[in-house]
Amino acid sequence: MRNIALKLRYAGTAYHGWQVQKNDVTVAETVETAIYKLTGERARVTGCGRTDAGVHALNYCANFRSDTTIPAAKFPLALNARLPRDIACLACVDAPEDFNAILSCKKKEYIYRIRNTRIPDPFERDRAWFYPSPLKPDVMRAAAARFVGTHDFAAVRSVGTETKTTVRTVYWCEIDEDGSLITMRVCADGFLYNMVRAIMGTVVYCSEGKLRPEDIPALLESRDRRLTGPTVPPQGLYLNRVWYDGPVGEMMDCE
Repeated sequence: MRNIALKLRYAGTAYHGWQVQKNDVTVAETVETAIYKLTGERARVTGCGRTDAGVHALNYCANFRSDTTIPAAKFPLALNARLPRDIACLACVDAPEDFNAILSCKKKEYIYRIRNTRIPDPFERDRAWFYPSPLKPDVMRAAAARFVGTHDFAAVRSVGTETKTTVRTVYWCEIDEDGSLITMRVCADGFLYNMVRAIMGTVVYCSEGKLRPEDIPALLESRDRRLTGPTVPPQGLYLNRVWYDGPVGEMMDCE
């Protein structure tokens, strides 16, 4: 039986997150349905993470077991013919037997987009957080940098999935400007539930003067979610990149 890895991209607006649920339409369920239509097999797809309702993915990895004889090179076009237009398979590769999309992942990068302008763009309604009050990117940049390193991130974690530890290593947390578009990029060896959205909420609080960048280390040490910024809306969040070794890593690195 083959272990097939997929590189996916999706707009999450119409879905209740990645993971299969009983009463809501999800990305994983939709991909599994498309695989069934293509191969006749009831595959169970393992994703590289649980994106929440309304969250998007520019590059997402998933794997599944299959006896299909469809070559990996031809699989994306065949699968896309059976997927809705807000989900696309960008590439496919035969993965090693022991590959698992979530357990084999080395690190991930998320981006969060804010449109900081007085006039909203209707075409961005589900693609960025519209924020009409002026923000201070320099302050946001200083605040974001305070999250870099190995810390206990319980103070920026919403109650949700259980984990053995809330300690994570953030490799970078940066703020970029492009006109009125402010983008945060954050890469870590793993993320807690709503961690990126809570980090952005805390960074925005610093811009508003409700917190100071230099307060952040003490806030993390407190492990108290009530002391940090809010969980910002999901539509500005994108899973941007995931890292793996071997052939799956090569697939994910290809444009």
